[in-house]
Amino acid sequence: MSPAPQAPATRTPRTARAPRTTRIFCVSTLYGAATLAAAIDSDCFAAADRRLLLVFNNAATPETTPAVDEMPGFEALRDRFDGVLSFNEAIRPFHPGAWEPRPDDVPLFERYLRLLWGLGEDRVELVLESLQVNPALGVAQMFTGAPIDVYADGLMSYGPTRNKLDPLVGTRVRRLLHLDLVPGLRPLLLTEFDVPAQVVPTDAFLKAMGELAGTGPELPVLPDNSALLLGQYLSALNILTPQAEEELHVRMMRGAVERGHRSIVFKPHPTAPARYSRVLETEAERLGVELTVLDTPVLAEVLFEKARPGLVVGCFSTALFTASAFYGLPVARIGTGPLLDRLTPYQNSNRVPAVLADAVLPDLEGREGEETVAAETLGALVTAVGFTMQPQLHPGLRPAAEAYLSGQFGPRTQRYFKRKRLTSLGLPGGIPERLSFLPRNATARRVVRRAKALRKAVGR
Repeated sequence: MSPAPQAPATRTPRTARAPRTTRIFCVSTLYGAATLAAAIDSDCFAAADRRLLLVFNNAATPETTPAVDEMPGFEALRDRFDGVLSFNEAIRPFHPGAWEPRPDDVPLFERYLRLLWGLGEDRVELVLESLQVNPALGVAQMFTGAPIDVYADGLMSYGPTRNKLDPLVGTRVRRLLHLDLVPGLRPLLLTEFDVPAQVVPTDAFLKAMGELAGTGPELPVLPDNSALLLGQYLSALNILTPQAEEELHVRMMRGAVERGHRSIVFKPHPTAPARYSRVLETEAERLGVELTVLDTPVLAEVLFEKARPGLVVGCFSTALFTASAFYGLPVARIGTGPLLDRLTPYQNSNRVPAVLADAVLPDLEGREGEETVAAETLGALVTAVGFTMQPQLHPGLRPAAEAYLSGQFGPRTQRYFKRKRLTSLGLPGGIPERLSFLPRNATARRVVRRAKALRKAVGR
């Protein structure tokens, strides 16, 4: 009898293993690292198999400037990440702010970075800052198809996107994480792609800053009720001349002294020249006040944690808003009016931060006509400024801009808009249409030049 036929052997199908998820957090400042730590602690991100921190050192000379992971206090934040990577090392000898991959080389560079950083076939997710410029933009382009979260560590999130983003990048952004620096105000950044905004809890940010303060460098004991002056090094951005910035610091000191502060603390920008401090030392001696210059590189927020100054003074630094909104400290701004005049081009991404400082914070010198803008109109103001800065990105904001300018354009708010810009966009506040020929009329220009020359001659 022949054996019964055997059923064919069946092979158990192998279950395909899901790829590992690696989330890469990109950072260039210690403030940004604290923001990321706060977002992670608040469960703003879903679980991932690995969390890697990619450090950008965007300093003009990164070889002589410590990167974020080398700064005092960073060790307190390191345990949020499974590893720390250096973008500067990966693209050496190029500068991260100036280099970007050629389109044809993008696949090659992705393979290179996957090999260098041990990513293999991982599913990569990106968490980026300043997406509209390199190096963040270059990283987004190299990891084609990776979903993106953007986090904003400053006031620029309230303004429009600086440059028009490639839809292949912009449509991958899932959300914008930001600190609630101006309570109630919604960011405009990336809204052209309908990106929703999510607030990073303030309590978590303060906790991260407390950890930084606890492990940071030893600071000199600051006098009680001292006034803290924040330097921003605006001349490096070609916004002010070095002489104008020195004078601005002197005005900060004089204004603080007039408010009754006899102890002044100056926190210079880390890359500012030493002569700024010497000018202030001369002025402090003349005024008979005590001056402390903080040479130790430290975040202003660490000072807020440790010293609690009686007044914080600056131009349009983000630290003014963290001092006021997060630490409840008295703040004052100075120099924002001339600054708004000098910002070029009009689309300059510092415009909205300067507008916010001028509109929201009290004037140090208490001048007439410098009252803060009504809180209920602030959102409409930022919307109008955002439209005039980037009308091509936000054409749908025109009606809101027209409504604001029709009702609120006046002596206090006209500094936020350029009349030439309003005219070119056909908005209220510009040159009336029936007179719009004048700027292009050679005869009119000649008459104006003669009038100016006559005025100067009379003045002599």
